[in-house]
This record gives sequence, C-alpha cells and structure tokens, in this order.
Amino acid sequence: MDAAKSRARAAGLGIIDLSIGSSDLAPPPEVLEELRAATHDPATYRYPLFSDTAPLRAAAAAYLARRFGVEVDPGTEVLPLIGAQEGLAHLLLAVTDPGDTLLLPDPGYPPYLGAAALAGVNVVRVPLRPERGFLPDLDAVPAGVRPRALLLNYPNNPTSAVADLAFFRRAAAWCRARGTLLIHDHPYAELTFGEYRAPSALQAGMEGVIELHSLSKTHHMGGFRVGFAAGDAGAVAALARVKGAVDFHPYLGIQRAAALALGLPEEVGRRGAAVFEARRDALMPELRALGWEVQTPQASMYAWARVPGLRDSVAYAVRAAEVTGVALSPGRAFGEAGEGFVRFALVQPPGVLREAARRLGGMRDESLRPGTAQRSSA
Repeated sequence: MDAAKSRARAAGLGIIDLSIGSSDLAPPPEVLEELRAATHDPATYRYPLFSDTAPLRAAAAAYLARRFGVEVDPGTEVLPLIGAQEGLAHLLLAVTDPGDTLLLPDPGYPPYLGAAALAGVNVVRVPLRPERGFLPDLDAVPAGVRPRALLLNYPNNPTSAVADLAFFRRAAAWCRARGTLLIHDHPYAELTFGEYRAPSALQAGMEGVIELHSLSKTHHMGGFRVGFAAGDAGAVAALARVKGAVDFHPYLGIQRAAALALGLPEEVGRRGAAVFEARRDALMPELRALGWEVQTPQASMYAWARVPGLRDSVAYAVRAAEVTGVALSPGRAFGEAGEGFVRFALVQPPGVLREAARRLGGMRDESLRPGTAQRSSA
C-alpha cells in the first residue's frame, strides 16, 4: 500500500488516505491547556509510581459510574494504560500461559494477532457474519475448544457493528460457564451517532470481565498514549504485576490531561462524534450509488463496504491507491472473513470523502478482477 501511494504521488495524484483509523480532530482545548500547564510543573518530571496514578484512576471510576452506571474500586479494579494496545499485549501475558486458547473475532483489529503471538497462545478465529450483524455465534464454538479468554470489540473495528447490553450479558454468561475471561476492547465508547449509546461489558457484571478504554478516539488523544483497564480485580492485579516489571505509568502531565478529559461534560464528546456522523452521512449515499453494500454505521469512525465482484481486496486496494490516489484498508488485512470488503476510515472532511468515492467510481470493471494486466484509469 505504501508503494502504491508512492506511485500515485509520482504520477501527480493527490492522495486521499482513508486507510488509517487515527482521528484527525484536536483534543478538547481545556485538555491541551492542562497538559501545557503540567509541562511547567517540575513535580511531573519524575518517574510516575502507582500511587501517583490515583487521580486518573479516580477519574476513570467516576466516568464509568456516570456513563454506564458501573461502580468500580479505583484502588483494585482500575489500572492506567499507555494506550489500550499496550494494555492488551500485557494483559494476555498476564492472564494466559503459552498454549492456552484465545478466541479472536474474524475480521478483527490486526494487532490482536500480534499480542496473541507474543503471549504464545493458540488463536481460534470466530467469524463475524453480516447476516448476524457481525456478532459472533458463541454457541458455534466447538465443544472441544476450551478458551482461556474471549476478546470482543464493540463498537467494532473494522465492521463498525454495535452490540447491545443483552449481547454482553449472554457473552459474559457463556464465558463464566467455561472459566473464560471476557476481554472487551472499548476504544469507540463515545464515538456513537444519533440516539445510540454504546454499553459497557462491565454492565454484565465484573466477575471474569475486563474492559480496555482508550482516549485515542473518544478524546482525539492518539499520540498521548493513555487509557485504562477496569474490571475483574484478579485480572487487573495480574496486569499490574506484568506492567510493573516492564514499564512505568504515563507521564504525570498526560495523566492530568486524561483525568480532566474523562470528567468533561458529555456534550464535549458529542461534538466530536457529530463530526464523524456528518462524514458518515456524506459517504454512505456515494458508496451506495456505486452499487456497494454498506450498512449505515451507528458508531465508530469506519465504513465497512462489500464491493460486488471483489475477490482480492488487497489487489483492489493497491490498485485503487496507485490509480486513483485513494488509500483504503483491504478487508483481508483483518482476517479471512474480511475478504470482499474494504474499510474506509472517516478521517477526512465530507467533501473529500465524496471526492474519494467519485474517484473510485471512475475505475473500470477490470480493476475488480485480480491479476488483470491492464491498469484501470481514474
């Protein structure tokens, strides 16, 4: 994909990069001011110890109570993270042994596989099918599979699917009946549209459930690398032991900024979500006009589109980038069940998204047939 974008630049095409799910919005100004002030406070320059994280843990607990009605003990059931991706990698090291089985969604966020490989666990992919609303059929997991952990992610990357509280209650009951830890990756908790509000897996009970939160998407703080884990006290304690052996906590100034962000009024977060909702509304009719199958997302920052006749999403994405300058994520990058789809990250203004769809619509039909020697034109 990088080489394809380079070829497009060399051909004089302007690149519209919709392949990376990194928010292009700025953090709330009060969050930036809090960090700015902290950089002038010498007390923030030292190594942050666990006791120093108390304000952030308290802010996370207050957020969970206010937003989801979940009461957690900030001393034993909350732990700051240097981003949710770091948290997952260390969590798997903490709660599994090499050779244990981890159930992973297919399609799913690619770094999940990297974290599983580092932990040495056996991965069993659970397909997410359109006809099931991209929710896993846990009853279809073979009886002989004894998973140590199940990883879920709703609102979902890449499909943008959502789950209701009833689903989380069923999943939690399924896991508890098997002694399986339910891990829920929840970075899009506040990127929801219309009247929809995403539930928390912790609302299904804390026992055997741990949830990873990130401020990267919800507060547009991706480069700050800050989030938190909350849930089952045993799982949180195991994660704390691993993290204590390999890293300190986020810079104290970032912790202060994150604590302030978690306490902001809901309308602050809704303004950012409204930006992505407007982008969604600009792109959906354009994709449908191309004949592509796409459900209107209720949350997240992605559109997951099935391209009719597409048999090699990687070849298509490469060709689209080099011929039109539009960079997408190929569905197969997220797992075998993603083949036939492409993912749009809604990280450009509405007019740019419409232009991206127009360019893709100009590709000739040959571009959908992998291995075609003739290049398409924009």
